[in-house]
Amino acid sequence: MTTIVDYGCGNLGSIQNMLKKLGEDSLITSDIELIDRAARLILPGVGSFDTGMTNLKTHELIPCLNRKVIDQGVPILGICLGFQLMTNSSSEGCLEGLGWFDAETIKFDLSENKRKYPLPNIGWRKTNINKDIPLYSELDDDTWFYYVHNYHVTTNDEKLISLTSTYGHDYVAALSNENILGVQFHPEKSHKYGLRLFSNFLNHY
Repeated sequence: MTTIVDYGCGNLGSIQNMLKKLGEDSLITSDIELIDRAARLILPGVGSFDTGMTNLKTHELIPCLNRKVIDQGVPILGICLGFQLMTNSSSEGCLEGLGWFDAETIKFDLSENKRKYPLPNIGWRKTNINKDIPLYSELDDDTWFYYVHNYHVTTNDEKLISLTSTYGHDYVAALSNENILGVQFHPEKSHKYGLRLFSNFLNHY
């Protein structure tokens, strides 16, 4: 069963509906005991970085998540804000992130572009595969995902970068490191491409 972590900042129902289409039983919970039993985790997220970290702390979920993800190697998929929380910090706030990726979250700087790019970056964007991992099985460089975000992830460790996209400039669309997977887009809103990504997550992790 896939466990969707409920910390008050996620598009939970849409994710669960996508998993249901794939025949996967899933559980939405903030209960530490239930999360401790998870074979696979999804960390969704919509909202601000500091609110997300504060909610994780309020629900006392951080030690549990570290135990599952870092100590036990349980697969986890972070989505949008959930992905950003996996980094060290964000220019959006002042709190430390989970630090699972050696990366930072920063606001789009589009000031030098001659063309105006409004924020948030919202809509379908072509997404390029930088690293061949099972999560992207049967996807290719003609893959499009749906994005809604003002901030994006940056890292100096190119080995972590698994997907990129472009909005005014190239940016990181996903990072991966063994069992830890994070995507900036919303697969639950990305129709056939999102369905394939969720299917790969269920079947290969």
